[in-house]
Amino acid sequence: MVLVAPSILASDFSHLADEITAADEAGADWIHLDVMDGHFVPNLTFGAPIIKNLRPHSKKVFDAHLMINKPEKLIQDFIEAGIDSITIHVESTENIDEIYNILRKNQVDFGLCINPETSVDAIIPYLDLANLVLVMSVKPGFGGQKFMHSSLDKIRKLNELREHDSKKYSYKIQVDGGINEETAPLVKDAGVDVIVAGSFVFKSNDYQKAIKILKDQ
Repeated sequence: MVLVAPSILASDFSHLADEITAADEAGADWIHLDVMDGHFVPNLTFGAPIIKNLRPHSKKVFDAHLMINKPEKLIQDFIEAGIDSITIHVESTENIDEIYNILRKNQVDFGLCINPETSVDAIIPYLDLANLVLVMSVKPGFGGQKFMHSSLDKIRKLNELREHDSKKYSYKIQVDGGINEETAPLVKDAGVDVIVAGSFVFKSNDYQKAIKILKDQ
């Protein structure tokens, strides 16, 4: 069954701890944390100190998506905040091997992300290192955008690569952006393992029902 990782980007920021607890109790498998620096993407969210304060409020996997330039400069701060999985953008750094080695040393999962305009080919040299590959199905930086169907081809390609050489590739495939009751079946059919959903969960009146819909569709 697909895992669901509600993105707190769409939650009520005045009650973040309560929102994380509510998503956890509603059946979230992971908690997705969108970190934005105002440079790599135009928006600005939160950093490691806030995540560290939120960590005691859930034992679920804390899944950080770092939309920041040169994440290697801050990677240790996020590790110390209690993150379980850190995903970086291939477009954001030239030091992917360095970041991987730091995360591996600290037993934190290593994820790679590609923007809508970036091809799967850009991350193939690093796919054997990845625990997770995140396909953006919207432009990163803002919630509530419409799903880009071009992401389905990328998901299929990543799934085919993994099936063709399962000894070399063992990554989970994650998708983020515009996921709802209509698009969830499409990404699952393409081979996704983890669905990130912000607005569909946190803007609903029933988090448990929303998460169940994503799992069952």
